[in-house]
Amino acid sequence: MYLNPPEHAIVFAADEKSQIQAHDRTQPDLPLTQGRCGTMTHNDKCNGTTTLLAALNTLEGSAIGTYMPRHRHQEWLSFLRLVDTQTPPDKDIHLIVDNYATHKHPTVTRWLARHPRLHVHFTPASASWLNMVERFFRDITSNKIRRGAFASVPELIAAIQEYIQHHNADPKPFIWHTNAADILRKITRARRALAKNTSV
Repeated sequence: MYLNPPEHAIVFAADEKSQIQAHDRTQPDLPLTQGRCGTMTHNDKCNGTTTLLAALNTLEGSAIGTYMPRHRHQEWLSFLRLVDTQTPPDKDIHLIVDNYATHKHPTVTRWLARHPRLHVHFTPASASWLNMVERFFRDITSNKIRRGAFASVPELIAAIQEYIQHHNADPKPFIWHTNAADILRKITRARRALAKNTSV
């Protein structure tokens, strides 16, 4: 899907980033000043959580995202409907997802059967790291969430949404720095290790 995407189609790497906590500091951060680093308290309080469901366009780098309080098959189905409505109707949609049970729920499978332009491709077992959206989630965490202070879940959602909008204003695709042969070797080793562990 990454190396040879189908023609007349859009390939998305999609997943949930669950239990994102709206952390707030117990005391205000101290800013960077001459001769002293900026500081923040080591303890914080959680003001609730949200789940980000996102689909990253692997060719151009733009993202579709929404927020849900939970991440069951009902929320995943709502997200699939969002992807369906926010993409050109004349294009097939290919979704790369991991093997989480929510993605294979019978209700989801039945809905996909009624929407044949959506095609789901599962990453190999124990290889969810092959899903490119995980890199996008890492960037959101590093650049927006980790050092943030959020007094509420809506404040956290607004910050993430701002990051996604900024990202989509000038999207760039993620470039794999490992060649395909090395990735395939890693998958083969993981499969062998899994087979060895399950046969014991």
